[in-house]
Amino acid sequence: MPAQNWLPRPTNGQGRSRWVALAVLAVGLSMIILDATIVNTALPVLIADLNLSLDLAQWVNSLYTLVFASLLLTTGRLGDMFGRRLFFALGVLVFMAGSALASAADGGSWLLWARLVQGIGGALVLPSTLSVVNATFRGRDRVIAFAVWGAVISGMAAVGPLLGGWITTQFTWPWIFLVNLPIGALVLLGTWWVVPESRDPARGRGLDYGGLVLSIIGFSTVIFAIIQGPKLGWWTPTAELRLLGLTWPATAALSAVPVCGLVGVVALAAFVGWEALLGRRGKSVILDLSLFRLPTFSGGTLTATMMSVGELGALFVLPLYLVNVLRLSTLGAGYVLAIMAVGTFLAAGLSRRLVSLIGVAWTVVIGLVVEIVGIVAVALVLSATVPTWQVTVTLLVYGFGLGLTTAQLTGLTLSQVPAAESGQGSATQSTVRQLGGAIGTAVAGTILSVGVASAGASRLEEQGVAAPAAQDLADAARSSAGGAISALREQGTTGELGPRGPEVVTALSEGFADASAYALYGGAGFLALGLLGAVALALRPRAGQEPSRGKEAASKHFTVHPTVHTA
Repeated sequence: MPAQNWLPRPTNGQGRSRWVALAVLAVGLSMIILDATIVNTALPVLIADLNLSLDLAQWVNSLYTLVFASLLLTTGRLGDMFGRRLFFALGVLVFMAGSALASAADGGSWLLWARLVQGIGGALVLPSTLSVVNATFRGRDRVIAFAVWGAVISGMAAVGPLLGGWITTQFTWPWIFLVNLPIGALVLLGTWWVVPESRDPARGRGLDYGGLVLSIIGFSTVIFAIIQGPKLGWWTPTAELRLLGLTWPATAALSAVPVCGLVGVVALAAFVGWEALLGRRGKSVILDLSLFRLPTFSGGTLTATMMSVGELGALFVLPLYLVNVLRLSTLGAGYVLAIMAVGTFLAAGLSRRLVSLIGVAWTVVIGLVVEIVGIVAVALVLSATVPTWQVTVTLLVYGFGLGLTTAQLTGLTLSQVPAAESGQGSATQSTVRQLGGAIGTAVAGTILSVGVASAGASRLEEQGVAAPAAQDLADAARSSAGGAISALREQGTTGELGPRGPEVVTALSEGFADASAYALYGGAGFLALGLLGAVALALRPRAGQEPSRGKEAASKHFTVHPTVHTA
């Protein structure tokens, strides 16, 4: 019996059943996208309950997206070979297991292991959803299906903070993970009945173990260096590193950070070289470099990477600012961040009109311009005393740009990819989005960390606090991801600082607001780089149109294989 027959419902993915299958895939996709952002609003609570430091808080987000991204290329390839529907269902099961583990976490280490398992599950799910859509739908239906997929990505990413805030406030933080269990069960049922199986049996059966190992080493060490730089020292050690039973002493001549960064860069270069070598020999690879010869794929991939760095970095910083500086509850912070979802859905209707008028590529350009205006506006209004409605309005603008961009960029990036390589293409573009998100969280957290230590100390010194004490207080705010500010606020004038307590809180709050703005400006810079790539795409002739190569490849190489029942 073929491996796929454990999901025995026969379907050919034709007619109305395709749209029901799309709905099931969308719910499964929603679950893993929500989990990438639902944790953000709950971070202040997780930091307090599990005693997390800022770097551990960064890893709660980054480890999920790092594992997710590192495995996407392999899982996309395996899904092409052995069945996209099979891998989708397997991913949902693994993701549910990771969610159950996360809900029972009693410390940072346990939570990180659980997030690792969730990342594996997510890596199995995401490329399967998009490759099934890419391979099953054609023509106008394909445009609509891509729009639905993109709307789920952008909409659920924006809804996640609100849902996280509501669940954390009404119940407890473990429920942000437990909610995945009943949803996952329903998705598995729907997969069993309506999702068509598809695969590419002509593809080689080898697995590129070398590429997998090199990509994981490369991505993980680069992101590790970015996150740990403020703590361990960018060049000269400022703290010792203990990892896997080994110790890098603080007395060493060189910090571990540049060494890890160099190892990562070398590993990634070796990964690209290895994939090119295997490709020339006709061997199975997890990254088909020939896809980057397609102009829309290479340009769209670069643009998507820069976008993800800017977007996910903002989602990491803003909840910490809203809770610790503006004194909102987790639910209140969720409401503010959810305005991005409103902007995203408002943009959905306009995006179709824009595409018909100016084309897909120019719609992406306009969306990125609006995003940049929105995120810069948010950064400009941040302070310890800004009215919440001002932050909300600027986030609405940002969300509107996000809605114009995400769905259209996905369709544009994959428009030239043959259906037989849909798993590889979708996995590659999804990989860069997730890697961009992991890097964005790491970069934004690093800017926030350095900014709080610097701006916080400066603000305190302006209030007459002695330099050593000011730096100690700023470092406490930095290492606690702002939690120390809330603790000092609760003490009022009765704490260790006495009557000066409120002044210190105000100064630290302003420093944290300054640092948050620095992080958002950094995100705007990456979005600007993405804008340059989008403009280059828009200036190309026939941008956004599906070329004949893709159509011919689709008809020649791709077949939807219905699963056959056996008693």
